[in-house]
Amino acid sequence: MIIESLLDTDLYKFTMMQCVLHQFPDANVKYRFRCRTEGVDLSPYVDEIREEIEHLCTLTMKEDELDYLGNLRFIKSDFVDFLSLFHLKSKYVTVAVSSEMPCGIDIVIEGPWLHTILFEIPILAIVNEVYFRHTVPEPDEEEGMARLRQKIRWIKNEPDNGNLKISDFGTRRRFSRDWQRKVIKVLCEELGPTFFAGTSNVMYAKEFGLIPIGTMAHEYLQACQALGPRLRDSQTFGFEMWAKEYRGDLGIALSDVYGTEPFLRDFDMFFCKLFDGARHDSGDPESWGERMILHYAANKCDPRSKTLIFSDALTVPKVISLYRRFNHRIRVGFGIGTNLMNDLGPTPLNIVVKMVRANGQPVAKISDTPGKGMCEDETYLAYLRQVDWIRAHPSVLPNGSFLTAFRHYRSIAQGDWPIWCFLSGTAVGF
Repeated sequence: MIIESLLDTDLYKFTMMQCVLHQFPDANVKYRFRCRTEGVDLSPYVDEIREEIEHLCTLTMKEDELDYLGNLRFIKSDFVDFLSLFHLKSKYVTVAVSSEMPCGIDIVIEGPWLHTILFEIPILAIVNEVYFRHTVPEPDEEEGMARLRQKIRWIKNEPDNGNLKISDFGTRRRFSRDWQRKVIKVLCEELGPTFFAGTSNVMYAKEFGLIPIGTMAHEYLQACQALGPRLRDSQTFGFEMWAKEYRGDLGIALSDVYGTEPFLRDFDMFFCKLFDGARHDSGDPESWGERMILHYAANKCDPRSKTLIFSDALTVPKVISLYRRFNHRIRVGFGIGTNLMNDLGPTPLNIVVKMVRANGQPVAKISDTPGKGMCEDETYLAYLRQVDWIRAHPSVLPNGSFLTAFRHYRSIAQGDWPIWCFLSGTAVGF
């Protein structure tokens, strides 16, 4: 079977899960699967995917796995106790053939957040491996290793590489579990700790004695749209609850759930000083990096004391380009996913599982990169954009198109702020 350990996932799933246990134990959520790669039909593999998920739901934490997590400084003992009793439940997942989905299948995860949060990464890994075992039954591993070693040479041959470090962020997009292990082994042997910072995969971090890497993902800040006291403060609320849980540890803030402008507006002097840095996952990385440096300086922080993590569709040449631009100006780190773990020749799948509802309310990711946003309720998405627009332009009145969205989500907006619309030249207050 593809997944044989609950540790075969990204660290941020456990860090977010602990926060959910302590801060949002009663939250209910819904996730949907999407395949962004055109021309892919996954419907022939539905039964096999279901079988793999059923096996996933039989797994429990082993004692040595619990001990490993418990020895991480930011993992608390009550969370380890919870995990000792935990297993995933298949009743929260549906996998069905769907003619409405371009890829031919619909995967929905719905249930208590605490009991569904660990599904995402294993399910994506399952879909990838099932697909490639059928479409590429004899992968050219020699070609894959040749490409990997070329990337290693680029890193080692970079003249000013003293601060250049990469990390593996590729579990969700990997060609296979075994291939990810082979790649990590080579990276450990040929790059070592000098250039290879660690991996987001907890199982392989444990096996190879690497640093497990990760803090928060999009779903955490998305859920705060529904779980916080006011929609306009949802991002700030998310950062505050993270700080409450980790007290300054795991201090890399995700910057692209609402877009760069809303992030910079909310990431004020308090958060600039409290968090160690920020992660970029969509939009133009050069522009974002420059703006972050200016933002830190404007908020009385020495940029050289902060860290920028880049993780959006990176290749090693792109990493080197970003490194040359920002090295010595601010600390940088690079999380490479698909280009490390699925570069054997065949076109990788671009697949995601994204949260679409929390406590029955729609939630959204508004991306700086076209096509990377996700929301299953277009009216809510329009409303959220207008909310952010009003915050950015408080002296400018929105047009009547906002009124429809506002009325639809009036209960969400109550208590947020005065909203005024001009209708036929008449000011109307809500």
